[in-house]
Amino acid sequence: MKSIKYQIIALFFISVLSLGFVACDKDDDSTAKPVITLTEVGHENSKTATAGDDMHLEADIVAEGLIARIDIEIHLEEGGDYEIELSYTDGKYIGVRNTEFHEHIDIPADAPAGEYHLHFTVTDKAGQQTTVESDVNIVASEE
Repeated sequence: MKSIKYQIIALFFISVLSLGFVACDKDDDSTAKPVITLTEVGHENSKTATAGDDMHLEADIVAEGLIARIDIEIHLEEGGDYEIELSYTDGKYIGVRNTEFHEHIDIPADAPAGEYHLHFTVTDKAGQQTTVESDVNIVASEE
């Protein structure tokens, strides 16, 4: 009887120890990088904005590792170093897996008219980043 009891106890400890070796593999705990689909840049996806007004910007975001931040950069393509930079580090987009980003980005009245380039970057809580880009034309106000 003692022999069976010791065998059962030994089998239990071996089982517990073996689970510790195979239950969690930290190297295999990877998530996919965020996926971004820009659905609208400018009113009705015109890729145009007016200085002194706002620009409609919409994107679908999927981030398995949960969104940590969203960065937007709009810079003049040629002939200058004018930039618009925005960061979202708290609020409704942060800490979620799937979201529809929908904002109206203010274009300052002093933004020079011309061809711009938009960078839309999502960083997840694991530090992984994805950036999508689009051209944007900023036109002078009609005033």
